[in-house]
Order: sequence, then structure tokens, then C-alpha cells
Amino acid sequence: MAAADNRLGEFLRAHRARVDPREVGLRGGGDRRVAGLRREEIAVLAGVSVDYYARLEQGRERHPSPQVLDAIGRTLRLDPDARGHLFRLAGLNPSLGPDNSRDGVHPALLRLLDAFPASAAYVLSPAFDVLATNSVAAALLSPFAGATNMVRVLFQHPRARSVFPEWPTLTENVVHALRLNAGLFPDDPEIQALVAGLRHDSPEFRRLWAEHTVRGLIRMFKVVQHPDAGRIELTYQTFDVRDAPGQQLLVGTPEPGSRSAEALGYLAAVHAPA
Repeated sequence: MAAADNRLGEFLRAHRARVDPREVGLRGGGDRRVAGLRREEIAVLAGVSVDYYARLEQGRERHPSPQVLDAIGRTLRLDPDARGHLFRLAGLNPSLGPDNSRDGVHPALLRLLDAFPASAAYVLSPAFDVLATNSVAAALLSPFAGATNMVRVLFQHPRARSVFPEWPTLTENVVHALRLNAGLFPDDPEIQALVAGLRHDSPEFRRLWAEHTVRGLIRMFKVVQHPDAGRIELTYQTFDVRDAPGQQLLVGTPEPGSRSAEALGYLAAVHAPA
């Protein structure tokens, strides 16, 4: 196979050679004939089979998933620019496979996240996965502990309708915004899987999706009936960053001095980390 046909494999081999085994908890030393990590070590650290990783380097596997690329990128200790290049070499948009953690959130959004100590602030992916929260938002979302996708929460969590009294309006807004993101990121596998699953499992989602209404989450009013703090009314504003397509920061702010502001403060105190 011509070298020009296997740019992904060349990239992987070059970066594999740059990783000091000691940086990833492995022993280095004189028994290594080449610099960096072995194929077997990359495969184990990234959670893929040795044969699969070998085929990636050899150019015999051309369609790795975003999740696999994320794992390999972390193992190779790639910075954001190199990670983006890795995705493009594999024919994927870097924004399609973000880490579902604070490490995958754009730094500008992370800086904003903690700048709202009296508001509920969290970062969403294009598929509405919660990528990061401040402490107030974590407390507000505590009835859904363990759930990571807000669309699935709304349509599948048993507590969704009681926690969100204005559930019909909220679900309309979210589905319309999800359809907008589906158009902006037509190849996003997370959006595709989310939509396919909910169209199959939820008649309410299927009806809203069939309306083909498109509208972004810019500013909206939301009521939360929290089991620990009662009714909380918030005005949400949405922010995005041009360098992180699809990632959005949502900030829910109560009216200053209101009962909702007191309830939110109480909730954050009750759920504060020990």
C-alpha cells in the first residue's frame, strides 16, 4: 500500500514513538528496541484488540469509531490540535466524538462554567449529553443522578414529568433544538443513535420529531419541581463558542431575591460535596 494511502497509520506510528512508556505507567529501559510504546501497549491502554489496532496502523481498517479515536488519542497524549488532525485523517469531524467529561469541554466554556456561582450552569454536547456542570447545576439535576443525556432524561426517566411540570413545552423546545443540531452535524453518530432509539421507543418523541420544526435554545423559562427544594423558576440563556462547534453552555438564573433564588442556594448547600 502506498504511503500516501495510509496517512492515518503514519500518524499513529509517529505519535506512538513519542510516548515515553513511563508517562503511562509502563516500564521503560534497554529491553525496548524502538522508542515509544509498542502496538500491544497502545491497544491495551486504549481498550481495543491488538489485531484491530494493528489493522489501523497498517491501513487495513479505515472506519474507526469516534469512541475508538478518542481512546487512542488519550493514550497517545494528543493535544487538541493533534486530536483534531487524527479525526480528520479518519474522515471524521473532531466535534463528533467529544470526551464526556470536563477534559472534552472547550476551555473557554469551562472558564465560564464556574463564573455563575448563584446559577445552574452546564455544558451540553450536540446530542445534549451533559459534559460538565457547576455545583449548582449538579444539585439541580440530582433527581437524575447517573443519567448523562438530557433528551433521554426527558422522554425516558420516570421522574421527568414530576420534576419538570411544564414537560410538554420543554420537550418541544428540546426536540426542535435537537433537530437543528442534526442538520448542523449530519454525520454525528451520537445524534443519529439518540434519534433512532427515541423514535423507536417514545411515541411522544416520534410525534415531535415528525413535525420538522427547527429552533435553537437561545433563551427560555424553565420550572423545576425539585424533591428537596420545591418549585424553582429559572430563566435560561445559551452561549456557544466558535472554536467548539456544537458545545453549548446553558445558564439558568433565578430572579434575584426570589423564593427560587433561596431554594437554589439551599439546594446547592445540601448537595455540596463533603
